[in-house]
Amino acid sequence: MGALLDGEGLTRDVELSLVLCEDEFIRQLNRDYRGRDRPTDVLSFPQDAAGGGLLGDVVISLPTAERQAAARGQSLEREVAWLFLHGALHLLGYGDETREGAAAMDRRARAALEAADC
Repeated sequence: MGALLDGEGLTRDVELSLVLCEDEFIRQLNRDYRGRDRPTDVLSFPQDAAGGGLLGDVVISLPTAERQAAARGQSLEREVAWLFLHGALHLLGYGDETREGAAAMDRRARAALEAADC
């Protein structure tokens, strides 16, 4: 997270929570908050739009992360780090609804992973 904040030119004086969960838990969140009744890999819930240091919550499904890691031929640790950074970028205000937005998020997450040597 420090590499991401540094790359964004932000202070490290921020707080967020990370929840690692099962598919059923994230499916319920996805259904209740996004209207999509299926598991997903990561969800983000911003908390403080006023910039008081409390960014919000990142929720990652470990079973989904494990399947994705296997499909990509990478470690679960790297997949969870990628999902965490993706979720944190959403908390920082980035969106992936467009190809350009998704590409920008991927570049930022990749740079943070490389800087952190994950």
